[in-house]
Amino acid sequence: MSYGFVGSALEAAKSLNFVFFAGANRAQAAADDIRCDEEKYGVHLLHIPMCRSPFSYQNVKAYKQLCKIIRENKIDYIHCNTPVGGMLGRLAGKKCGVKKVIYQAHGFHFYKGAPKKNWLLYYPIEKWLARYTDALITINQEDYEIAQKKFKLRNNGNVYYVPGVGIETKAYQQDSDMRQSKRKSLSIPENAFVMVSVGELNANKNNSIILDAIKMLGRTDVHYVLCGVGPHMEALQRQADELGLSGNIHFLGYRKDVAEIYTMADCFVSASLREGLPRATMEAMASGLPCIASRIRGNTDLLDEGKGGFLCDAADAADFADKLSCLVEDETLRRKMGEHNKIAVQRFDTEKVKCAVLDVYQKEIIEA
Repeated sequence: MSYGFVGSALEAAKSLNFVFFAGANRAQAAADDIRCDEEKYGVHLLHIPMCRSPFSYQNVKAYKQLCKIIRENKIDYIHCNTPVGGMLGRLAGKKCGVKKVIYQAHGFHFYKGAPKKNWLLYYPIEKWLARYTDALITINQEDYEIAQKKFKLRNNGNVYYVPGVGIETKAYQQDSDMRQSKRKSLSIPENAFVMVSVGELNANKNNSIILDAIKMLGRTDVHYVLCGVGPHMEALQRQADELGLSGNIHFLGYRKDVAEIYTMADCFVSASLREGLPRATMEAMASGLPCIASRIRGNTDLLDEGKGGFLCDAADAADFADKLSCLVEDETLRRKMGEHNKIAVQRFDTEKVKCAVLDVYQKEIIEA
């Protein structure tokens, strides 16, 4: 029996005696990496040319290819995620008559405080697609409550809460020797206070607020490290120059050594406008860092305010500056919050998520 699988629960797949086909846009993936992952997870990895924009004509081609894969491999069940993947998976599932479709939402585009256009566009689409969804997995409490109250799934299907996509918490450990060597390699003073952000440099990540907050601090010993690339990189570099901060702001681009970079930091910062359940924040918590983040869905699921860090108004640079000042001036507080986070993040560990996903499969597939 074959099972269609697209998403973040590959570890769960290893525990089941099923055949899995994982489809995604793998245009940038190396053939050797694909083969390695196939052997590691025991699945078939397929390239489906889907596009992130739901309005791209490229998704029509992706939909037809997905239907062909389902028919040729006699797929019985689909587990899909991401807005576009979820749309294509559910439409193809209905078209091909698969037994059951499980959709994992990584963060609805409609949420408390979202622009009105998001509610006018994305909410009706999700409500419509719910009719082709047999089970819905949400990864934060706000989405879970919305789905339970607003969506009617096919055959009165179930809504589940699973704590994110999981991270290997043991992979993020503080190392005092690495801390100093990493700082030296990036030309950051040993006694500097270092903040780090990880993610695409786009409008949603709202990094410009952090730059404004650093300016408000008026300190020369505060350094900000940004890991990631994106359309806002040049604008952020210009802003840093205009604020007179260019020597303290480090744009590292795409990095494969993020775990080591967390090691050399004193705190993690995020001013995102929207998140599902941010992986970077979980990584920072597992690394023992205090976190300062915007008070939005996802961040509120992760951070215990006042214990593991602070939550701020995403549009208020002064709020971020005030909370940063607390951490800059109090090493004991930083250490206490970091220790709290290392314990708190354990509930989002890969093994916990794997068990939660397996529970969904048990109820929706094995026992059904």
